Amino acid sequence: MRFRPLIYVRTALDPALPPGARPVGPLPAAEPKPTSLTGQSESTLEVWADSHAETGIWECEPGSFTAVRDGFHEICQILAGRATLTGEDGRVVELGPGSTVVLPDGWRGTWDVHETIRKTYVTVRTGRQPTGGPA
Repeated sequence: MRFRPLIYVRTALDPALPPGARPVGPLPAAEPKPTSLTGQSESTLEVWADSHAETGIWECEPGSFTAVRDGFHEICQILAGRATLTGEDGRVVELGPGSTVVLPDGWRGTWDVHETIRKTYVTVRTGRQPTGGPA
């Protein structure tokens, strides 16, 4: 297991850091998103991970990309920006600051990012073998 000290993401609602916390630094340089349909870039800062779960902060530029949650569940909360998620089942979800979304193992769909989006995420491995496809 890899542990990092308490990490705290400052928000407009709570600008003060709690005792013992350290602010999250800048995200790593953005890189091309492999599943992008429009050429956007993304950046991910892994905050903590073990053999069953991972948590971090992710940011992506406006554009569209496909996504597959294969072998894991993802729970995320939107910190900034706006996007529309469209599942292969046709379900559409609008996301904005404060939105929380759960993408269960097997979810497939498209993200249409309207404004640069930043989220915190937790992924939990399910033990099911991935069936293939883009992440």
